[in-house]
Amino acid sequence: MNDMMVMANAILPFILMAAIFYFLLWRPQKQEQKRRKELDSLKRGDKIITIGGIYGTLTKVGPTKVKVRLAEGVEIEFARTAISGFQDAGADVQPEQLDA
Repeated sequence: MNDMMVMANAILPFILMAAIFYFLLWRPQKQEQKRRKELDSLKRGDKIITIGGIYGTLTKVGPTKVKVRLAEGVEIEFARTAISGFQDAGADVQPEQLDA
């Protein structure tokens, strides 16, 4: 029993270091690779969300900038890295009509 406790105490620091390595280094790197892959796959007509929470449709995609159509006749130019992600296909909810 005593030998088992000594072995567990010797292995525990290595297990903790592996867990810290995973959560602080490897996992964030994988998430960043996924984000870069999404940014590389942008194309005209994609419905996106910016990091500022603006919803729109891509009208022009360049190497560093994109043009986003927000409404009819309203287009804004953003840095490509300002895109947070794609809009969900099932989340096309129309705004409620306000009573005036």
